[in-house]
Amino acid sequence: MRSAILKTALSALILVLLGSVPAQAASKPDTFPLPNGFQPEGIEIGPGPHAYFGSRATGDIYRADLRTGKGSVISKGPGTPSLGLKTDGRRLFVAGGNAGNARVVDLRTGRVLKSYQFATGTSFVNDVVLVGRAAYFTDSSNAVLYKLRLGRGGALPDGFDTIPLTGAIAYGTGINANGIAPSPDRRSLLIVQSNTGKLFEVNPSSGVTTEVNLGGDSLVNGDGLLLSGRTLYAVLNRDNTIAVVGLSRDGSSGKIVKRLTHPEFDIPTTVAAHGHRLYLPNARFSTTPTPDTPYDVVAVKR
Repeated sequence: MRSAILKTALSALILVLLGSVPAQAASKPDTFPLPNGFQPEGIEIGPGPHAYFGSRATGDIYRADLRTGKGSVISKGPGTPSLGLKTDGRRLFVAGGNAGNARVVDLRTGRVLKSYQFATGTSFVNDVVLVGRAAYFTDSSNAVLYKLRLGRGGALPDGFDTIPLTGAIAYGTGINANGIAPSPDRRSLLIVQSNTGKLFEVNPSSGVTTEVNLGGDSLVNGDGLLLSGRTLYAVLNRDNTIAVVGLSRDGSSGKIVKRLTHPEFDIPTTVAAHGHRLYLPNARFSTTPTPDTPYDVVAVKR
């Protein structure tokens, strides 16, 4: 018995020394590249250890394996942006930026299942969240939410609802409503207003907004949001920081309890989680994009 145990241990040591450790035993990379010139913005993770990224340049959807950092384009874009992303496990809901639209992509085939033209004038469809049987999209240029009512089995609707945002929020110059997430009790939505640094609760039926009391804290440059329990992760893009906000159960108040950063951050925009890690794509807004500009993804511990 002892001989067999020693033989097994020796075999494992040889595998490590030869770099032949099985993929599941290898540590995940802390950073990994995206295609040159990709200009990433949105990220979504799952099912499994697979991350999806949208291109601001072409709208391509890129899928990477978090275990290796390697990936490929699974869906060619329409030549307009792909920004915020959310998956229901089989489909990817994609916010279309200044094209004023959204589309839903089959994760298995990369085929566009349905497209929605929300606006034809000035518009910036920035982010999306799935709550209950609906998908909600923010527009950073217009004080509205766009809603897709999902039918039985998640059936995609033919049309959409436009919900005016009223109450406390006031749109101004610059990027307004940006990232969106559910409140901890899932009775309302949370949106961050990038230019003012304010966080708002939104009644998803009426569109009435109330400002979340952050005790004087600000989320200026707030971009992507990620809710985990009663913890809200807010990416402050040009600050190269993640503000970690502890929220009340109903989401009406909160406080920044921690700030996370990393030396490899270069204007990250959005965030998704896998295990004990947060993953963020570097949008590099301050770098003039070319077809050869490198882009990457950075992982930090929660």
